Amino acid sequence: MSSTLKFIQLTLLLTSISIASAIAGPADYIYTPMVEFGEREIDFKYGSSALPNARHKQAIGIGFGIGVTEYWFTEVAYKDKRNGGKTVQQLEWENKFQLTETGEFAVDVGMMTEIEMPLTSGQPWTVKVGGLAQKDIQKVQLNGNLLLKQDFGLPGKSFDLLLNYQLQAKYRLQSSFEFGAQGFGSLGKWNDWSQQSRQAHFIGPAIFGKLKFGAHRAIKYNAAWLRGTSPSAPDNTLRVQIEYEF
Repeated sequence: MSSTLKFIQLTLLLTSISIASAIAGPADYIYTPMVEFGEREIDFKYGSSALPNARHKQAIGIGFGIGVTEYWFTEVAYKDKRNGGKTVQQLEWENKFQLTETGEFAVDVGMMTEIEMPLTSGQPWTVKVGGLAQKDIQKVQLNGNLLLKQDFGLPGKSFDLLLNYQLQAKYRLQSSFEFGAQGFGSLGKWNDWSQQSRQAHFIGPAIFGKLKFGAHRAIKYNAAWLRGTSPSAPDNTLRVQIEYEF
């Protein structure tokens, strides 16, 4: 239990430092196709980015999710996003579906849907739909996701259907500490990709772990420091996700 408390204290310290200095890019995280029936979780997400044009972004979210069946996980979350002096609040409903039995095929496959409802006036609704893939090679876990994102709901304004991707590789050193890398990117319109200079790609090292305490209770964490590799990407992004499972 002492190690759990130390980890929480360290995470809160890092979060307070980054809020004060770097302010944030989106608190995006890697979706995985696996679902555990009956598992409940309280989920905290935080992200902080420094953008190339000297703007800063910050996003914080907290949600509650549950594995409703062996193949369906659902979560409702509240999000607070800040871009310079502008603040936007949203409600999010995420659903994840595991489409194959774990280990049945060479690659485990799932899909996700997500809808964001604005609580701040003048903001669009957002829908995301994506395919999720995971491959395990001994102690190495590989994830690759393709996501479609569509904004809507503002009279007289149209939005493009955008194509985003997520990549992850991690080495399972031990359950309490794993390491690897994460990458995120936006390619622009799904059927007409943006010029390379206008695409956003960022990648960097990541850490992961699961700290168990008591029956059916655990804290899972993952965090990454991402560097932009294209002109339109954030220069630096810190992202943290903490889940309390019970």
